[in-house]
Amino acid sequence: MSTVPEMPMDTETGEGTSLEERYQQLSDQCPDRKVELIDDRIVVREVPTTEHAKLIYRLLLQLIPVMMERGWEAWNDVALFLGPQLGRYRPDILVVPPDPKLWGNDHVFGQDTLLVVEVVSKNSSHDDHEVKPRGSARGGVPLYLVVDTFSGRVRLLSRPGEKGYGRKVEVRLGEPLELPDPWSLTLDTSVLGG
Repeated sequence: MSTVPEMPMDTETGEGTSLEERYQQLSDQCPDRKVELIDDRIVVREVPTTEHAKLIYRLLLQLIPVMMERGWEAWNDVALFLGPQLGRYRPDILVVPPDPKLWGNDHVFGQDTLLVVEVVSKNSSHDDHEVKPRGSARGGVPLYLVVDTFSGRVRLLSRPGEKGYGRKVEVRLGEPLELPDPWSLTLDTSVLGG
C-alpha cells in the first residue's frame, strides 16, 4: 500500500516546506520504506514482497554475466536524479557503469544509467507504466524496463526525449526480449512469471 503524506507546516512562519525538503525529511525518517517523489507527489511504499524479490533475482541472474564482463554494477534503493524540478524515483534495479555521476550521496544521474528496471506492484501500475517512464525519458535514462506479472507483459522503452521514449517494445511473459547496445543480450522472460 502507498500513501501520499499531507504537506507539513512550519509552526513559526506558517509556511509550508518545499516538496524537495519534505521528500528529504521523509526519506530520512522512513529508512524501512521506499520513498519517492513522483509527479509532484511524495509516495511512501511498503517494502516489496518475496515474489517481487524473487523476480528481481531471476532477472539479475541474466544481467550479471554481461555486467561482470564490463565492470557494471546493479544498485537497488538508490534514487534517480532526473533534473532539479523532476521526480526522485527509486527503481527496483539501476545498472550503472563504474563511477557514475552522482547528485549527493544517493542519487545517480539518469543519463549515467545503463538500464532502469521497475517490477510492477499492485499499487504502482500507473506510476511504473506512465509517470516514471515520462520523467525518466526527460532525465535521459537510455533503457527503461517494466516487468508486469499482473498483465503478463514486459516492456522495454528506449530512445529517450522530452516527450517520452521514441521506441517501445512489448512482449508477453515467456517470449524473448532483446536488450540493445550496449547490452546485446536476449532476456528469457519465461523465468520472470513466477
